[in-house]
Amino acid sequence: MEQEELLKTVKEKEIKYIHLQFMDILGQVKNVMIPSIMLEKALGEGIIFDGSSIVGYATIDESDMRAIPDPNTFQKIPGENSATIICNTYTPNGKRFEGDTRYVLQRILKIAEKRGFKFVTGPEFEFFMFKMKDGTPTLEPNDYGGYFDYGPVDQGWEVKREIVGTLADIGYMPEAAHHEVAPGQHEIDLRYDYALTIADRILTLKATIKSIAMKYGLYATFMPKPIFGINGTGMHVHQSLLSLDGKEDKFYDPNGKWELSDMALHYIGGLLKYAEEISAILASWVNSYKRLVPGYEAPVYISWANLNRSALIRVPAGRGMKTRIELRNPDPAGNPYLQFAVMLAAGLKGIEEKIEPPEPVEQNIYAMSEEERKKIGIKSLPESLGEALHHMARSELVRKTLGEHIFKHYLIVKKREWEEYRAQVTQWEINKLLPIL
Repeated sequence: MEQEELLKTVKEKEIKYIHLQFMDILGQVKNVMIPSIMLEKALGEGIIFDGSSIVGYATIDESDMRAIPDPNTFQKIPGENSATIICNTYTPNGKRFEGDTRYVLQRILKIAEKRGFKFVTGPEFEFFMFKMKDGTPTLEPNDYGGYFDYGPVDQGWEVKREIVGTLADIGYMPEAAHHEVAPGQHEIDLRYDYALTIADRILTLKATIKSIAMKYGLYATFMPKPIFGINGTGMHVHQSLLSLDGKEDKFYDPNGKWELSDMALHYIGGLLKYAEEISAILASWVNSYKRLVPGYEAPVYISWANLNRSALIRVPAGRGMKTRIELRNPDPAGNPYLQFAVMLAAGLKGIEEKIEPPEPVEQNIYAMSEEERKKIGIKSLPESLGEALHHMARSELVRKTLGEHIFKHYLIVKKREWEEYRAQVTQWEINKLLPIL
């Protein structure tokens, strides 16, 4: 959408307020509201903000940043006289800011497009909804339903219906919504599209889910593992490479093994080879690694399969233009721009280096002994954020993909989180150790 068309649309739809939005490096949505009469000025000059107050953005001596709205991301908020626009961030001298996570994804997408690839993604976006007491979230699930339950058992169906309706109204093409395995756990799937478009939609989706849940007196959270002993929340990402015109799926080969092209297999090989190095971006919080444990359908072992859901990568049924791979360790608490960027970078590296993946593992990996896994070469994903950061800090792939600014700041912020966490004394330790030591 051109600037003139945007201004005309805002006037015709009688929009009074514009929410300008972007994400910090941790995946938190940032927002500034302006009256619509200031939109033309914002499109030309941007909105100045203090970058030193945004996590991972800038130091206090280089703090002035300029958020410039991208007209192509304009969305009217259904039922309101307001709209949202996602911003790109620039430095005061007019250069694109290296710490803008949207810019990271745009850079790697351009690299893929120069090679003739259009990167498309489709996330399965999970979240929990908890009851609130006196305006504060509790850990009591909004229902005690299970996988695909309906009606009175799934007490979040009305919330999901409104979320899906809102997304459909703004053209986001939600494919499905259903109750997940754990009590109070829900999932909304977005139809696959260009990766930048989907990352932008996840930004909006996070805010939409939280605001609509709040209307019903519920608290929606993307925390990967809020409750011990039940399944955690993930964001499985379906992905493939298409031709630039979108008419050919580069992962499909009717004559290939499993009907997969060499390109698809090399892409899988790249994701497997660099799985440890990109883990701190895909599963970015201390709590993420409470989800990635055996027994709760979350991936733990670096492997791939066609059917096996205990593998890190799965190739779902469907070929032709439906050929895709599903990466299962990302979670919705992270930054989707960075998550998609490192996935694509690892896959492209696999294609470039012609990395052959091992044979698919179709048996239950959780049931294997350590010796059995070692015999067939299955390694484990990092078991903690600290271990994941150790691999990331040594990764040239991640450094090059994120750029020096984000790479450095991300490690600083996340190492601080890890150090603070590992110094804590938990109730588990008190209960287990105090009586015997």
